[in-house]
Amino acid sequence: MNAWAYQSAPVVTAMPSAGVTVAPSASAPPPVPEPPPPLKPRGVARGDGAPQDAHLASGDALYDKTDYAAAEEAYRKAMQLAPKDPAPIVGFSRARLAKDSVPVDFNSAPSSPSLKGVIEELKRAIKLDDKYAPAHLELGRALLVQGKADVAMTSIKRALELDASDPEAHSSFGVALLAKGDLAGATVALKKAADLDPGAAPRQSNLGTALLASGKVPEAIAAYEKALKLAPNDPGTLNDLGTAHLAQSQPDLALGYLEKAVKLAPKRATLVQNLAYAHHQKGQLDKAQGLYEEAIKLDPKLVSALINLGNLQAQRGKLAEARALFDKAKAVDPSDPRVKSALADLDELEKSSKKK
Repeated sequence: MNAWAYQSAPVVTAMPSAGVTVAPSASAPPPVPEPPPPLKPRGVARGDGAPQDAHLASGDALYDKTDYAAAEEAYRKAMQLAPKDPAPIVGFSRARLAKDSVPVDFNSAPSSPSLKGVIEELKRAIKLDDKYAPAHLELGRALLVQGKADVAMTSIKRALELDASDPEAHSSFGVALLAKGDLAGATVALKKAADLDPGAAPRQSNLGTALLASGKVPEAIAAYEKALKLAPNDPGTLNDLGTAHLAQSQPDLALGYLEKAVKLAPKRATLVQNLAYAHHQKGQLDKAQGLYEEAIKLDPKLVSALINLGNLQAQRGKLAEARALFDKAKAVDPSDPRVKSALADLDELEKSSKKK
């Protein structure tokens, strides 16, 4: 589950958070991007000495090394030795999706042929052994990528019934709950995943995202700080922590994190837009405008940057420029409620100006 980019200023009741980490200095040497290592699923080898187990162990090791084609072949050999064992099917399915670069986010590949084939294989694995938790979990995760949250939850619940110790099962359950709009339930599930796997930065970041969406900003900051200790040069984590401070109306604390994030990933428009918003919150309009314009050059369809730059122009009394930006945002996404609100506010502002 990817962290959500900050889009526009929320109305937040600012409360000081205890024990806030001091933001990194903007004058520090340019950092080197170091994203956290990807979350690795539990291996399917059992270590029981069965004929297929050596191939399962080989497949697990090759998968961890990202040699997905070789991992797929190792799992295939295990399947040939033990055609009624569901474990090789699960390993093979993981390797196939990774080899084919199928995305892993919710509803990110609803029509992928590889995904459809893997789902059928995982259903076959469950028929072979309904009590094999990894098969239920992998099926649920695959269904999430198809955007089928309800049926995914059924599979993931079954996986948790069979093995409640797997952090990925709790994480996946949290993603399904988020997709259904259950922020409270998602937060509980993602916290359980983070507690079971405290050394994984992405699990802490995912928890922070759910907490931030729930309006629990100080708690979100604490989760992001844990993630940052584990992955200090990850642009996404730095951005998440910075935007959490923005939601807390703490632009001074946000700036250091957001500046470092942009240094690490200068071509990511959402990061540049968030840095612009921090300067905007501080009243540094010239700096903010330059960064908003840079973000729009990087991504002309970034609605949040178009709206926020429009707000800045309206703040300066440049109403025609503001309307042009809001119209561009509307052309990108006519249904975005932020665009409708911005245009309505601008209409009122223009009426007030004419009365004067």
